[in-house]
Amino acid sequence: MTKRRVAILISGRGSNMAALIQAANAPDFPAEIVLVMSNIAGAGGLESARAAGIETATIESKPFGRDREAFERAMQDELLKHKIDLVCLAGFLRLLTPWFVQQWDGRMINIHPALLPSYRGLHTHERALADGVKIHGATVHFVIPDVDAGPIIVQGAVTVHDNDTAETLGARVLQVEHRIYPQALRMVASGQASIHGGVCKSTTATASEKTLISPSF
Repeated sequence: MTKRRVAILISGRGSNMAALIQAANAPDFPAEIVLVMSNIAGAGGLESARAAGIETATIESKPFGRDREAFERAMQDELLKHKIDLVCLAGFLRLLTPWFVQQWDGRMINIHPALLPSYRGLHTHERALADGVKIHGATVHFVIPDVDAGPIIVQGAVTVHDNDTAETLGARVLQVEHRIYPQALRMVASGQASIHGGVCKSTTATASEKTLISPSF
């Protein structure tokens, strides 16, 4: 099996990065993490990646000012140098230009802490609680120029409790993120997930027909 070469882009501690690295250690996983790159020097995830034996790179965005494409071209050079096949965004706090997204069309995925298409953007848990939703969750999707709007690969849900805060709800959602992101990467790397007519279709078995209802009765 030829494994797809993956780069993970981070800006912080990289908890989803760690979940991907752990999953990729399995002999049958169809991808290998060969590069972790950050736009912030000293991002916590860089040290974790190095401890796992993965090469790291830092291309700080600040020196490029408002020239976002120049920053992305520097990133692109690094990705090409490492012969990257797939890119995973894991807490990468930069809006990407259409130029960069186009370079990785169908080959770049992101995880978002909400059940898209609801709650695109920031502060998802606070907004979900303010709206009184009963089910919340996380989504892994292909990246397109529109933010948090690409074809959905995998979603996972949790129930929302009446006494939840953004922190307690976010902690449960994060546990789901750590489960579904490796699964999404496995599907994309193995060719089990692909885009047809703007929608992601999968050849993997669907989940059991168990229904999540909240509140329960």
